[in-house]
Amino acid sequence: MEAMLAIILRWLHFVAGITWIGLLYFFNLVNVPWQKGLDGATKGKVVPTLMPRALWWFRWGATATVVAGILLLALMVRDAGTFTEFANGAFKEQGRTILLGGTLGLIMWYNVWFIIWPNQRRIIAAAEDTAKTGTPAPADQPKWARTAFLASRTNFVLSMPMLAMMASSGHLGSFQDALVLGIATTVVALVWVWYLGQPKKAPAPPPAATAPAPMK
Repeated sequence: MEAMLAIILRWLHFVAGITWIGLLYFFNLVNVPWQKGLDGATKGKVVPTLMPRALWWFRWGATATVVAGILLLALMVRDAGTFTEFANGAFKEQGRTILLGGTLGLIMWYNVWFIIWPNQRRIIAAAEDTAKTGTPAPADQPKWARTAFLASRTNFVLSMPMLAMMASSGHLGSFQDALVLGIATTVVALVWVWYLGQPKKAPAPPPAATAPAPMK
């Protein structure tokens, strides 16, 4: 029974994590660049219909991932006998890798619930109000969008070493190897974010037409 419970929790941890991180990548790699090209009227239709559903799965996927991970950790502590015995074992190679990845996951979960979601909720409400009544967008809306954007970009970067730690815990031989992989993936993510965050260069205007020279 205990073995089956551990398998179910691990399965839930994986599936919820795929949902959470998949939507994180959708927001950063697809949605943000796509919405930059929409006009105000189109955003007023898209945001209130698309974002509430996507953000519901996003934040509850994050919560299910964290809760399943904590319950798995609780099973590990119980199997160790005491928390002290677990801590002594957890800070060995594999345990340190898992705990570092879990810490990054908790930071990302906090960003989802306490930075991204509150600001996105304000943006959705403002978009709905504008679509229904024609009320101009609130003056603070760009600030809400910027705050949510930066928190989402932060989670995008943190997801790379977090996934590296989780994958490495069962496949790499040492914590140092996992750390090197985590640092390398973080650098890749930072370069990627820098590239994605650059505004596209406007095409050069066509040369002005010149009148033909008068015939002599």
